[in-house]
Amino acid sequence: MSAETIELLRQRLAVLQPSSITIVDESHRHAGHAGAREGGHYQLQIVAQAFAGKSTMARHRMIYDAAGDLMRSRIHALSIRAEVPGNV
Repeated sequence: MSAETIELLRQRLAVLQPSSITIVDESHRHAGHAGAREGGHYQLQIVAQAFAGKSTMARHRMIYDAAGDLMRSRIHALSIRAEVPGNV
């Protein structure tokens, strides 16, 4: 399920036209955690010009909006590093 979730998230985030995107499944590090049964734990590193001039909170909102229902079903936790090209 994690490979499928990663691909779905990658497809959803394409709307932000990222120049770089890395998604790592960290669910194995949270085995036994109550929320781990409802969805996986992922680490996201994304670089996109769409983040230029945006605060960290605004960048995260853009990502959550793009991910949509994945955040309520397949993803329990998402660690985000969102950068602008040239500032990485």
